[in-house]
Amino acid sequence: MSFLNPLILLAGLGLALPILAHLLNRYQVKRTDWAAMQFLNKNVRVRSRQLRLQDILLLLLRCLALLLIVFALARPVLNQAKGFAARLGEPRAAVVIALDASFSMQHKEGSATRFDKALEKIRSLQQSFRSGDPVTLVLLGAEHRVVARNIAFDPKAFEELLSAQKATVEGLDLDNLPRFLKELASEMKAPQKEIYLFTDLQEKDWKSRSVWLQEAFKDLSKTTSFFVIPVDTGAENLALTGLDLVSGVLRKGSIARYRATVRNCGTVVAQQVKVSGLVNNISVDVKVIPMIAPGTAESVSLFLPFRDTGPVRISAELADDALPVDNVRRAVAVIQDKVSVLCVEGSTGGSDGAGALIAAALRARGNSKGQEDLVVQQVSWVDLPSQDLKRFNVVILSDVPDITSEQARTFESYVRSGHGLIWFGGENVKADVWNQRSTLEGTRLLPAVIERTMRTSDAMGVGRPLDPALTDHPVSRALLSLQKDLLNETTFRTLLRVKPVATSVKVLTLAGREAPVLLEHALGRGHVFMFTTTAGPSWNNMAVTPVFPMLLQQMVTYLTAREFETPRQVGDALSLSYTDQPDTTEALFDTPSGETISVPVRDYREQYVALLGNTREAGFYLARVNLQAESKPIAVNVDTQESLVKSLSAAEAAKALEGSGLRLVRSEAELLASVEETRTSRSLSHLLLWMGLAFLVIESLFALGLQRVRKQ
Repeated sequence: MSFLNPLILLAGLGLALPILAHLLNRYQVKRTDWAAMQFLNKNVRVRSRQLRLQDILLLLLRCLALLLIVFALARPVLNQAKGFAARLGEPRAAVVIALDASFSMQHKEGSATRFDKALEKIRSLQQSFRSGDPVTLVLLGAEHRVVARNIAFDPKAFEELLSAQKATVEGLDLDNLPRFLKELASEMKAPQKEIYLFTDLQEKDWKSRSVWLQEAFKDLSKTTSFFVIPVDTGAENLALTGLDLVSGVLRKGSIARYRATVRNCGTVVAQQVKVSGLVNNISVDVKVIPMIAPGTAESVSLFLPFRDTGPVRISAELADDALPVDNVRRAVAVIQDKVSVLCVEGSTGGSDGAGALIAAALRARGNSKGQEDLVVQQVSWVDLPSQDLKRFNVVILSDVPDITSEQARTFESYVRSGHGLIWFGGENVKADVWNQRSTLEGTRLLPAVIERTMRTSDAMGVGRPLDPALTDHPVSRALLSLQKDLLNETTFRTLLRVKPVATSVKVLTLAGREAPVLLEHALGRGHVFMFTTTAGPSWNNMAVTPVFPMLLQQMVTYLTAREFETPRQVGDALSLSYTDQPDTTEALFDTPSGETISVPVRDYREQYVALLGNTREAGFYLARVNLQAESKPIAVNVDTQESLVKSLSAAEAAKALEGSGLRLVRSEAELLASVEETRTSRSLSHLLLWMGLAFLVIESLFALGLQRVRKQ
C-alpha cells in the first residue's frame, strides 16, 4: 500500500487529544466525605464501572472514525491489487490525452479526417474514466498547447471541450514531446498515471527516430502507462511546395513569370494536374502538368500580368484533394509605376563604357513595351557627392576607385532604409580603401573583403564559365531557363579574390572552383550585391551574353522589393519596420481569420520594429501602422514537410515502437481491454471516507443513547 498524500497522515497525531482529555478526566478533585455517603458507595462503584466502559467504547468509535477520515484524505492506494483486494477499491487514474493536431491530421477519407477519427476514439476511451478523475488535454503541433490542465473529469463538460478542438496548420515537433508530457503527468495525483497519444504515426516523424528520443520515451513509460493510438486515411496527396519569381519586372503593365512547383507525396502517379495562377484572387493563368510520378516534383510556369500599382497578392492553387491545406502557395509583390537607377561609373569609357552596357542591359525587355517605367541616370564617380540618393531605388557602382568616409555612411544609411546597392569591381578599384570604408562601427557595407586580383583564364587566354549548379537564390533562378551552352558562353578571365563575411551568400561561382562571382548580404531593410568582376568587357564577356541583362533586371526587381514581400512559414515571426520613429506605440496585424492583434513598436538596431511572433494561420496577414493606415499583405505558407502524409504500417509501427515502452493499440475494443488490463492499482479513499462517516454516525447515535440513559 502507498499514499498519494502521505504528509496528511501526520494529522493522525490529533487523535491523541481526545485520549489525553479522557485520561485527564480520571483525576478527581479533593473529596469531602459526609454521613450519607456510606449508603451510596456500593451502588456508585458498580455504576462507575459501567460508565467507564461506555466512555471508552465511545472514545474508540470517535478515534476510529477520525482515523479512517485521515487515511481517506491521505489517499491510500493498493498497488497490483488482485482478487478480493481488487474489489475493495476503485480503478482510478490520472489521464493525459495528447492529440496530434498537425495539419496532416486534416487528411481525409470520404468526409472524415484523421482528426475526426481521433476524436471518436477519445470518446470511446471516456468510458473508462470516472467522474472526478484528473484529466489533461493537450494539442500537439509545432508548439504544444494545453487545452485543459489537470481538471476533474465531467462527461458533459469534457465533450463540449472536445467538440471545440480543430487541427492546426502546423507541423509536429516530436523531439520535445517526452519532456513536455512528463511535466504534465508529474503535476497529477492518482493511483495510476496514463498517457494516450492519438496520432497518424507519419512515416517521416516515426520511422527513423533518434536514440535519445527512444530513451526519453522509455524513461517516461517507467512512471506512466503510455498508449499510442494510430489513425490514418491513406497516403495520396499533392502539395504546392514552391511559388517563385523566375523572370520579369514587377512594374505596372508588365508580365512576370512565376514558377509553381507541385510535389506528388503519394504512392501512385498523378495525372492531369491543373495549376491556377491568381492575382488578387482572380485567376489569370492555368497550366496542366500531364503526369507527376510518386515522390517527385514538377514545375510549371505561370505568367501573371500586373495592371495596377501597389501590393499585390499572388497565389497558385491546385484542385481539392484529400488534404486541401497544402494546395495553395502564396506570395506578395509590390508593383511600382517607375523605378529609378543611378549608375556611377569609375572609368572613362564614354558610350562604350560599362555604364552604357549596364543601362542597355536594364532596358533590354524582349518585348515591344517602351521604357517609361525605368529611369537610368549615368554619372561619373566624381559627380557622386552632388547626387541625392533618395531619388533612386537602386545605386550601381561600377569600377569606382574609392569613396569618402562620409559617403560610406551615406550608403549604409541608404541601404538600411530599404534601398539596394550593386557593386562591380575593376582595375581602378583601390582595395585597401574600399576595405577600410566598407567597415563602419563593426558593420560591413560590402559582403566580402577584397584581397587581390587573380587570373582565372587558361594558358590560351580562355576564361572559365559559371558553375552550372546554380544556387536557389531569387536572382540566379532567372538563369535556370537558359540552355547549358548559353550559360557556358559566359566566361571570366579575371576576378577579384575576396573573403566573404559571415553574413554573405554566394549567388554565382566559377565552374571547378569556389571563387565567387556574385555575393549578396542584407543590411538593415536593404541588400547589397557585389560582383568580383567588371561590368565591362575587360575581365569577361558577360555583357554580350544573355546572362547580363537577366541578372541585372532580376537584381533590380529583388532590390526594389520590400521586407513584407518575402513569404513566411507558419510558426515564423512577422515584422513591420520603420525608418524613422513612428507617431504610434503600437502596430496592428490582421490575421487571415479576421482577428486583429496589437503589437508594440520597439527600437531595435537603429530601426523601429513591430514584431508579431509565432504565426499560427496560413494565408495573407495584413500589417498596418495604425487603424487609418494602408495595410501591407504578408504571405504565410504551411511547411510542406508535413505534406508527406504516409503513415507507418502495423508492422512498421510495431518495429518503430519496439523497446520504447510505448504500447500500440489500434482498435477501440483493444484500447478498452488494454486499459482494464493495465489499471491494476485501486484507490481506497472513497471506501475509507464512507467508513469514517459511518462510524461517526454510529458514534453519534451511541452518544445520544447514553445521554438518555444517564438522565433516567
